[in-house]
Amino acid sequence: MQDLSMLKSNDKILIIVALVGGMIALAVIIGFIGQGNVRHVTIFWQEKVEHTVVFEDIDGKAQIRGIKGVAGDINPTLLSRTSFAYVLTVINNGTTNHRLYIEGFNVQTDLLKPGQQDTITIYPDKEGEYLYYDKRQDLIPLGKIKIVTVVASDEFQGI
Repeated sequence: MQDLSMLKSNDKILIIVALVGGMIALAVIIGFIGQGNVRHVTIFWQEKVEHTVVFEDIDGKAQIRGIKGVAGDINPTLLSRTSFAYVLTVINNGTTNHRLYIEGFNVQTDLLKPGQQDTITIYPDKEGEYLYYDKRQDLIPLGKIKIVTVVASDEFQGI
């Protein structure tokens, strides 16, 4: 009889040790997975800022108006971040040809006929304000692009 009671006591200890060990193992597994250590691919979404603007001819003057990601003001200040792709789609809703040129980055759209559109992408690496122009034969200043540095709390730097 003593051997039977001894087994019952050993079984209880064994069950308690197994439960505690299982809970510790579960906590370790959750911690390991929660840190992203089992992903089959690196999770990285390249950040980008996307805006769409349109050329309009109002009273014989070329103007830009924002329609996506930008306020609908005339010749708005466009805003982007350093180290993030800036994608700007330009649509010509005017009655004459237009070309958007961004000073400092030396990028421009194709010469856009009425109804055409073009997309340009820039990768700003420093803060600053850059003018944008309607560039046909002369540079006609329209507005500016402001590039700012924004650092997340985890100091993610983008591209």
